[in-house]
Amino acid sequence: MTLFIDTSAFISVLDAGDENHQKARKKWEELISEEAILICSSYILVETFALIQHRLGMEAVRAFEEDVVPLLTIEWINEPVHQVGVMGLLASGRKRLSLVDCVSFGIMRRLGIKTVFAFDRHFKEQGFECIP
Repeated sequence: MTLFIDTSAFISVLDAGDENHQKARKKWEELISEEAILICSSYILVETFALIQHRLGMEAVRAFEEDVVPLLTIEWINEPVHQVGVMGLLASGRKRLSLVDCVSFGIMRRLGIKTVFAFDRHFKEQGFECIP
């Protein structure tokens, strides 16, 4: 199975105080045991690192870098991919939709990925299957 992973999933897996922690942790363990191909973007990593550092501290950042990042296939964002995201964001005209989300949508469409591990409703609104 190949799927995209959003920041919302990483945070839910790592933060025991998150409302989705139990579901996220269970799904994460399933994905790892199934040896799923886990894809995220460099923008997702930047966003995730910042949130982990703010909410959980530097030791959690270190653990994420050492234990989780090696399991990921990272799509590094170049200018054309960034521009697709910017155009999607501007076209949406929505205050609560982020550039990171729009870049993620573009990557998923380009790679033909239909499933995302996320707790962000914007993916479902865009027609993607959200798990768990």
